[in-house]
Amino acid sequence: MTVTALDPRTALVVVDLQAGILAAPTAPHPADAVLARSVDLADAFRARGLPVVLVRVTAAPDGADAVPGRTDAAPGAARPDGWDVLAPELHTAASDIVVTKRSWGAFYGTDLDLQLRRRGVTQVVLTGIATSTGVESTARAAHEHGYHVSLVTDAMSDRSAQDHEHSTGRVFPRLGECGTTADLLTLLDA
Repeated sequence: MTVTALDPRTALVVVDLQAGILAAPTAPHPADAVLARSVDLADAFRARGLPVVLVRVTAAPDGADAVPGRTDAAPGAARPDGWDVLAPELHTAASDIVVTKRSWGAFYGTDLDLQLRRRGVTQVVLTGIATSTGVESTARAAHEHGYHVSLVTDAMSDRSAQDHEHSTGRVFPRLGECGTTADLLTLLDA
């Protein structure tokens, strides 16, 4: 379903647009395009006094805070210094909510839900990398927490176009409404 409306208290949630993730190849959209579209949306939300949430993922150097489970991911893998630094292009504002997570989704183990509810937020708009992990996990949790969910499909990307297309074509329509950056900017101007 195409994005049809924005609630009066809608928050933008930008997932994992940080140095280490932006440096990796993405598809179908290049990381710099995802970042530029997310910056446009963040600027528009801030100009209207709407909350902007910037999410970053990190882990303790020893991996002690990694979420347990048997996967092929290396949760305690060493990362270079600065890997988890948010992209400077996002121009983090004093009013922004910065969430640091240790797993795929931005709700688990963080105060994101509390921060949104304190501000009366009823809808979240999601952008970021990677579509099928950080963005999808956050969208699922937002839906489960009772938020209206909107997903900006040209302001997100993944490690493969197939993973992105699976999430945007099969999963996201069951969680909320999908649209483009232009669609969201038009709704913000309405």
